[in-house]
Amino acid sequence: MLEMGRIFINGEKITKPGTLIDPLKDVVEINGKKIIPETKKIYLAMNKPAGYVTTRAHFAGEKSVMSLLSIKNVYPAGRLDKDTEGLLIFTNDGEFANKITHPRFEHDKEYIVHIDLPLTREKESRIQNGIILDNKKTAPCVIKDIKKEPVSGFSLHIIIAEGRKRQIKRMFDYVGCSVIYLKRIRIGKIRLGNLKSGQVRSLTEEEINSI
Repeated sequence: MLEMGRIFINGEKITKPGTLIDPLKDVVEINGKKIIPETKKIYLAMNKPAGYVTTRAHFAGEKSVMSLLSIKNVYPAGRLDKDTEGLLIFTNDGEFANKITHPRFEHDKEYIVHIDLPLTREKESRIQNGIILDNKKTAPCVIKDIKKEPVSGFSLHIIIAEGRKRQIKRMFDYVGCSVIYLKRIRIGKIRLGNLKSGQVRSLTEEEINSI
């Protein structure tokens, strides 16, 4: 079939034996018909450490979360900023990834936040009721478990259903508080639990079905 020019990869005729493909990215056609590979679906949870970027691309001087995985044919479902820790999901199931990340599915995301200054009732109310970021009001959220930390600053939990870029840090900046630590501990019914920094586990069937 190669010699007869009947195989195309990404629209290009292939005649060289041994040509490598990525079945998750490349479109393979034989006689004009797309070949859909049967790929085992993978669902992983990682406790992302700070200092790693959420990308498959390689940038000079940057450490990618992909370097912490032994399995390479998965992609991050969503992202965390470089200096943010916590729950990050990886999968090769595009539909599952879309349900994790698209706002219309409204999966709650819970974070532990440390801020440098006390959060007054007024500031707390402003954040919970929504503030204007990029000319658009943020959706209502929940703030709970506010307490003074022994060394410095204050900690709290915040639950949001959105995922705008640097949203939590920007919301607290808006009311005059700086985020000094941020960690995601839950997405919907998927919890970080006692997973250690940098460790990875498979999602349970119950967790997968919840999404």
